[in-house]
Amino acid sequence: MVSLYLPLVKFILALKLEFSKPQLGHLFTLVHGIILCAGRKNITQVQQAAKSNRHLSSTTNFLNHAPWCVNRMQRRRMDMILNRIRTKRAKQGERRNLVFLIVDDTCCKKDPSTKKMEALSFQYSHEAGKSVWCHCLVTAHVVANGCSYAWDYRPYYQEAYCQAQRIPFKSKNDLALEIIEAFPASEEEQVYVLMDSWYTSEKVINACNRKGFHVIAAVKTNRRIRPAGVSIPMDEFAEQYIRQSDLRLVTVEGQGKYWVYPYEGPVSEIENVKLLLSWKDAYTASSKPQVCLLCTDVSLDLVTIQSYYHVRWNIETGYRYFKELLGFDHYQLLSFTGIQRFWAIQFLTQNFLESQRQEWMEQQADLTLGDVVRRIRDEYLGQIIVYVYQQALEKKPLFDILKLLRLSA
Repeated sequence: MVSLYLPLVKFILALKLEFSKPQLGHLFTLVHGIILCAGRKNITQVQQAAKSNRHLSSTTNFLNHAPWCVNRMQRRRMDMILNRIRTKRAKQGERRNLVFLIVDDTCCKKDPSTKKMEALSFQYSHEAGKSVWCHCLVTAHVVANGCSYAWDYRPYYQEAYCQAQRIPFKSKNDLALEIIEAFPASEEEQVYVLMDSWYTSEKVINACNRKGFHVIAAVKTNRRIRPAGVSIPMDEFAEQYIRQSDLRLVTVEGQGKYWVYPYEGPVSEIENVKLLLSWKDAYTASSKPQVCLLCTDVSLDLVTIQSYYHVRWNIETGYRYFKELLGFDHYQLLSFTGIQRFWAIQFLTQNFLESQRQEWMEQQADLTLGDVVRRIRDEYLGQIIVYVYQQALEKKPLFDILKLLRLSA
């Protein structure tokens, strides 16, 4: 146990995953190694960072073939997240039971020369502004009471791949719909689903309405609105009819100033919503709105809608931490089964780090996940130094200490 970070062990054991002892050992090694490893994080380097004595083939077999259920891990991890959020809310005596469920997609880019890795295809990347050779995932993030947890994921396959594998094709909107419909909100919680314009469809919004969820999402400026019963695209309406005297200046803390034109009514096929046509910092005549936000909760004021939508940024920073800090897209596994299990372990790792952040923020505010990782690395090193000091006091041979810690003199 001296070679493992003890809070991590407690976190994983609390999930009650029904793993065998060797399987738990592999899981400890992977999560611990992902946190300790600096730079590239393929399985070999993760093992080395965790100082594992297991053979590489044993770890890849755990990911690719071992008989454990990734869905059980996901369910128990999600249950723990919600329990922690609700426990914190109860301790704080918070009356507003607000939960933000953020949906977006990301690409795990691979070198175009990679051919043997399963399920790769060319997908459009918003970050790169072009199609890239990658795996694509639709993911969700949960933010509530100051907590920010990675929630769930669904891999997206192109239609040609689905036909070749004889599996039903699901669009990104279909996958987002699955995540939203599976979210287990309680009756006391008001859920706001935050999305960009890619997911703002009638199907998704209707599904949210059936669940009792509200939607705050970006919409494209070519959507049609019906002011005074006349159907017209938003961008044309803004250019032809909106003047600066029609706008309201809204100041949102941490986001700056917006010139906003509020509209309430139908948007394309979506009925009775509040729409904000916004220009950031300055307005110029006959210009298209820079940001258009749709909100199905018409009781919210303009500042609140802007503030709630800004919470969506949590999933963007989450992607950055996943890829730069945890190596979410550094894998070199060939089997897509192993890749999906690796993603599930990455989500588990992020949840552990966020739990540690919440615990440590009681003594130190404004911690980031990067700060948490650095502190864990420092504490782990201190744990090793204390162990070596104790062994030296007991006059244990240096060779035995180095062998146990898998170090060379």
